[in-house]
Amino acid sequence: MSEPTDAERYPTLSDSGRAMLQRLTEHPAAPTYRNRSGNRLRPDDLAALAAFEAEMLTAPIGWRPGEAPDWIPSFLEQSYREVPHFRARGPAPRGLADIPTTSRADLARDIAAFVPDTVAIDRLINFRTTGTTGHPLLIASHPLVAASYLTFHKRALARFGITLQAGAGDVGVVLLGHQQRCFTYVSVTPSMGEAGLAKINLHPNDWRDPDYRAQYLDALAPEVVAGDPISFAALLELPVTMKPRAILSVAMMLTDGMRDRLEARFCCPVLDLYSMNEVGPIAVTDRSAGGRVLLQPRLYVEIVDREGRALAPGCRGEVCVTGGFNFCLPLVRYRTGDTAVLDMAGDVPMLRDFSGRRAIRYRTASGAWVNNIDISHALQGLSGAQFALHQDAAGAITLALSADAAADAPMAVAALRRLLGDVPVAVATITGDDKVLQYTSDLAGSLAA
Repeated sequence: MSEPTDAERYPTLSDSGRAMLQRLTEHPAAPTYRNRSGNRLRPDDLAALAAFEAEMLTAPIGWRPGEAPDWIPSFLEQSYREVPHFRARGPAPRGLADIPTTSRADLARDIAAFVPDTVAIDRLINFRTTGTTGHPLLIASHPLVAASYLTFHKRALARFGITLQAGAGDVGVVLLGHQQRCFTYVSVTPSMGEAGLAKINLHPNDWRDPDYRAQYLDALAPEVVAGDPISFAALLELPVTMKPRAILSVAMMLTDGMRDRLEARFCCPVLDLYSMNEVGPIAVTDRSAGGRVLLQPRLYVEIVDREGRALAPGCRGEVCVTGGFNFCLPLVRYRTGDTAVLDMAGDVPMLRDFSGRRAIRYRTASGAWVNNIDISHALQGLSGAQFALHQDAAGAITLALSADAAADAPMAVAALRRLLGDVPVAVATITGDDKVLQYTSDLAGSLAA
């Protein structure tokens, strides 16, 4: 297959948009861009995207824990009619209770079986994700789906009083990475006047001079900076003067300590988004509400036990979702692998006591068990990019900290001892730029129900 042309990557590109791409790639301090991408949005897509955004920015979530919304029966009927995996089961049930859950392993086994027959193959796009656990996964998507992420980012920003203003001639978003190898590219956002978008790698290997990193970011002056705690730790080391209006953390656990450092440095809100490649943006942390407030009006959330049975409101279990905005991958009772309690923040459902991926218990010196959510609370003061906690078969604890959190070690060890008692605690350093699995244990019974 031949490489796409620029006309295929940017079907609606204007002279202004072309000038923005040139500015992003040809600036004297620009990094090495290793990849090429594009929005692939056609004129009719832009109209559909505008209508979708207008609806989604104001639509209520419209359901409460344990009360499925009224769109569920029609969604199930359509999914069981158009999606091969569900069609093979027979007629669509009216409700969710009798439907078995699906998992990442199911998608990894045969992603094509989860794509509706009605999706035009020539517009499909895909990307591969591996994460720190689970199965390598190819995600089916579409240019409209990729562009729709912005709608839910806008919905999250609106909760904190921010309306995006970037337009023609502005850089709207810079996405940060910090890895040995990183997918990097430039693009424009047609729904925002072809404002610029750049995915850059802050690792020095991608720059002719490491000092160019700060120069380039200041020259772009993006309205929004997005990344993860690893790239934010690298950003905090740079002498940048840019003033983004918001920072979005879109992967990994963001501690209160890291959020406070970012907010103090950049004087703007830092939003912690719960997002998955299979589902898109699911929720945003609102500390005043006490949890992660849901963002998608057409995504229903259940909390389920190990057997996939829906738990009563107030119980902690695995987050399981139905619906979503990716019409190439309609999800029916999809297990996320994350755990939480479903609660309400006013009239909006939220996830409380959230823990990414499987719930792990840690044994205290007295033989009692402590859930990893309590560990997260105890270590919220950490200011570094990431940490990992492991308990070996004898009960000893190893706390691994990223290098930028070395000074936090005494505080962290004291917090663990207050929680776990007089257990042996060793401190190690996380090396390299890769994400780590945060909570692990060799103890029998450590996997929380």
